[in-house]
Amino acid sequence: MANGQTVILNSDYRRMQAHRLVEQAPQGAVLNIQPAKRTTDQNSLMWALLSEISRAKPNGRTLTPDVWKALFLHALDHSQRFEQALDDKGMVPVGFRSSRLTKAQFSDLIEFIYSWAAENGIPLSDEIEPSRSQAA
Repeated sequence: MANGQTVILNSDYRRMQAHRLVEQAPQGAVLNIQPAKRTTDQNSLMWALLSEISRAKPNGRTLTPDVWKALFLHALDHSQRFEQALDDKGMVPVGFRSSRLTKAQFSDLIEFIYSWAAENGIPLSDEIEPSRSQAA
């Protein structure tokens, strides 16, 4: 059996493959089953939306897409903690990262961004091309 094998349970065949791996696993092996993480398209869409909001400067706020991301994550209770910067000039977010979100949580984040933008009069493009947006 190969070490650290990952099987995505997206078909009956893959489920059988996973079952075989469990049967072949040595005593004391560890099994970790977790929901799928966000997709690349979801991540690309998020950055495209955050960039549009950043360019719109709602309420005169000139924030980077990274700062907007932290604000939206915080609004959905995916809080980060903050530490004093090394030069004592401000605070630095540490801890929670959007890459840890499941697909469903990431969908909730994107829906919240759309909703917030609509409530704040920020028109978002109907045809955002996720593959051309900023990477995480």
